[in-house]
Amino acid sequence: MKCLAGISLVLSIALLGGSVALPLPQTAETLSGVKRIAVDWSETEPRSAAVRDHVLQKLKASNAVEIVSETAQADAILHGKAVIWVTGHVSQNPRSKSVEHSTYGGFASLEATGKNGEALWSYLVTPRTVTWKSIADDLADQLVRELLTALSAKGRAEKGSASRPSGPDRTSAGSVILSGAGGTFPAPIYQKWFESFRLSRPEIQIQYAAIGSQEGVQRFLAGQTDFGASDMPLSPQQLNSRHPGVLQLATLVGAVVPIYNVPGASGLNLTPEVLAGIFLGKIQRWTAPEIRAINKHLRLPDEAIVVVHRSDGSGTTYALSEYLSKVSPEWKLRFGAAPALAWPVGQSAEGNNGVATAVRKTANSIGYVELLFALQHELDFAAVRNASGDYVKADLDSVTAAARTADASEHNGFAVSISNGSGRHVYPIATFTWLVISTEGREPAKLAALRDLLRWMLTTGQRQCEGLGYAPLPPEFAKKQLQALSSLR
Repeated sequence: MKCLAGISLVLSIALLGGSVALPLPQTAETLSGVKRIAVDWSETEPRSAAVRDHVLQKLKASNAVEIVSETAQADAILHGKAVIWVTGHVSQNPRSKSVEHSTYGGFASLEATGKNGEALWSYLVTPRTVTWKSIADDLADQLVRELLTALSAKGRAEKGSASRPSGPDRTSAGSVILSGAGGTFPAPIYQKWFESFRLSRPEIQIQYAAIGSQEGVQRFLAGQTDFGASDMPLSPQQLNSRHPGVLQLATLVGAVVPIYNVPGASGLNLTPEVLAGIFLGKIQRWTAPEIRAINKHLRLPDEAIVVVHRSDGSGTTYALSEYLSKVSPEWKLRFGAAPALAWPVGQSAEGNNGVATAVRKTANSIGYVELLFALQHELDFAAVRNASGDYVKADLDSVTAAARTADASEHNGFAVSISNGSGRHVYPIATFTWLVISTEGREPAKLAALRDLLRWMLTTGQRQCEGLGYAPLPPEFAKKQLQALSSLR
């Protein structure tokens, strides 16, 4: 993600009806307790500043907030960021390129923090497919709508995550170091979580190596780490037979998106059949009839398709191949669902960052990464036709809709597949990601620290998911996992 230097813009907003008080410290522990908010948006890059200015204008015009000037009066601070980039150019006259207009991609995010800097709410938005507004206005409109809904106690901030369990959740042990390794898919949110957790628990240090799901789980099962992280769940047999005392918990929901670098192809649609055909090496050119038939609105180049895939054992590869196994009989027969494949076509790269970098550098290429990595690398990603026949581009709403298809009553060790779920607005290549821990044979202090960390991730931590483009766990699903943590003694 770009690091854009700039000065801080600090403003405060208060719910109408509340009086202007003397300066108060940050005290809110939930968003419903917020009456005054300070907005800290430090970027001054022109496009980011445009989103910021639109956000402030909409807050003023909403009649639901009052802008004031002192941060000391705030119950919480709202942090903002936006990145916008040019994806291509279009002409209003298909017969002439003399008058072309730029098309844009981008994202914007907000996060509200309260007591001790703890997250109260967060959200990330991407441009809507069809809108008459400028991209800055569109992104700002979405953010303000989500914020005002959350502040009115009707939003997902209050209903979208499990409640913190009652009783103590703090160890009395001294300094503890927890080590983990695994997927690059959840690495951005895990890094943020571990940093945030340490604000309230400085005695617990967490080390995480993003080395891929397969290697991370292998290290954990070999006793080299305290936890493993994977987008490929362990089977019930692995959990209960080969490795007794192992517990796996889903931590959040993410999306695998088909990223591409194709001039003139902004707004690409892909069907399950076309996606499988590309990765099988059967559809080899961007002007193939199967692609042109579903993208008549695009001017696709008559160039060979360059496929980029993972070189390491990857939960992201597992998630994609598990989806392709559901929608393509040929894929299921030849490859099935696995973290590492004998790819029939393409070039390899390590990690989500590696695939995104390779696609960005390679013209006419296509690959697959977790949604946030597409945004960080400013890459286009395709809309995929779902089981209901709708072309859906991954965003928080469509990934959250996929998460709601999970059945918490039939969890099989919480190894639930949500790919190719039914529903009009459901994004089809969505997946849980899991942490794997041992309930036996660990030092008491480490077990207690793991328990506290996981309880925090399943409650407070869920509020940070959406700010990075991940969806929080369905509340009932998170609740059942909190109950499972009782095995950590």
